[in-house]
Amino acid sequence: MTKQHANWSPYDNNGGSCVAIAGADYCVIAADTRLSTGYNILTRDYSKISQLADKSVMASSGFQADVKALQKQLSARHLIYQHQHNKQMSCPAMAQLLSNTLYYKRFFPYYAFNVLGGLDNEGKGCVFTYDAVGSYERVGYSSQGSGSTLIMPFLDNQLKSPSPLLLPAQDAVTPLSEAEAIDLVKTVFASATERDIYTGDKLEIVTLNASGIHREYMDLRRD
Repeated sequence: MTKQHANWSPYDNNGGSCVAIAGADYCVIAADTRLSTGYNILTRDYSKISQLADKSVMASSGFQADVKALQKQLSARHLIYQHQHNKQMSCPAMAQLLSNTLYYKRFFPYYAFNVLGGLDNEGKGCVFTYDAVGSYERVGYSSQGSGSTLIMPFLDNQLKSPSPLLLPAQDAVTPLSEAEAIDLVKTVFASATERDIYTGDKLEIVTLNASGIHREYMDLRRD
């Protein structure tokens, strides 16, 4: 009789997709609410979006237990920052903190794929996109998660941002108005839901602008 080895892994992939788009004076962050493992849906109403500071919102896909641990760590670090500096952390500072936190765990990484969106010190929209070990880049738009391979080509086609190699450096923000960006996000998720079994049920859209944070929801396919 052949000996069987237990095929246990400390990680799982709970699926789902996240998108962020930065504009001249706003940022739109969106994610679906389906939480899956394998071919099972664990819940249809799980928020993948977390507000880290007044002007910083993170959307995460991957292993949601690791995402929760990461959010807890960032929340604690942000609280310490507020006590020391008597102010909220800016979005670019939070982006660097998130990078450092992920890189610190690079030998046993958080299996979390994040997009961080918000407003910078000038009130412009900013989006930062990450890999699991903290490498990050400021971009005009980004997508992470199981549907990102379907969503990213769509966004590239609609919003192609200038090459970072161009001199003088071009602004990364997208030319769309806030309402157009929200419509585009709804369209890309409706498309991704048709082909990706891990994306669906409901879409949560968070919009940051000078007046604050606004949330809205849209139903997606439930099959």
